[in-house]
Amino acid sequence: IEEIEELKNYVKALEEIFNTKITLDIKVEKKSNKDWIKTYQESVKPVEIDEFYIHPSWYMPKENKINILIDPALAFGTGHHESTRNCILALKKYVNKNSTLLDVGCGSGILGIVAAKLDAVVDACDTDPLAVKSAKENFELNNVKYENIWQGSAADTDKKYDIVVANIIADVLVFIAKELKDRVNDYLILSGIIEKYKSNVLKKYADFELIEEIKDFVILNALQGDTWFNEKEKMIYVQVKLNKNEFEDYLFEKLKKIDKKVLKSTFDETF
Repeated sequence: IEEIEELKNYVKALEEIFNTKITLDIKVEKKSNKDWIKTYQESVKPVEIDEFYIHPSWYMPKENKINILIDPALAFGTGHHESTRNCILALKKYVNKNSTLLDVGCGSGILGIVAAKLDAVVDACDTDPLAVKSAKENFELNNVKYENIWQGSAADTDKKYDIVVANIIADVLVFIAKELKDRVNDYLILSGIIEKYKSNVLKKYADFELIEEIKDFVILNALQGDTWFNEKEKMIYVQVKLNKNEFEDYLFEKLKKIDKKVLKSTFDETF
């Protein structure tokens, strides 16, 4: 099978990059024919995060909740992942009416939609054109407005925002640190960072001050006593622990897009 051979090649590339033996166990099964769409839909359940009720279209909205309709698709962000959950909790705490917000690496647009439901003025961007399309569609499905959603990065705008949120991964957050910091006036929310790389990320944002840690995220602030210090912005850092399968999925997707020599160079330079 072509996919199995491709996977074996990725494992071989990893062995060369990290100079270590990797055991790959592959099991092929023949599955009985059944309604896979129905089976998949039954596996995707609504998510409740405080007053937010995030549900796919095959579930009804819930009374007395802030309903957000997101159908699972290729773009990341359905509310099930812990990093998304914690970002939503942070947004709930720090977004005020008419706050300006930029969602970097917006995926499905879920964080921007949450912010818009909280009456923020939202911009969003993603390097993936499918994510941009998905985010625009999801804003429309949820009857909320955005100012601008574009394919690209935070470097493609010169606007400053009250809040910038980036639920991505550690190496990308390190790589785009300057452009994120250039865009924020008040709060910076960073997410998708496993414990191993926490210090690397915080080192890159050392000019920001830590203000709070709630479960798997910490918050940086510019406030000391009753005095604001302009040289220190505020940052919210969301830490997420990936399990073994999630890490393997992430690495598999990354290797599909990055030449192994480039990956090794990036890994050595960043970490």
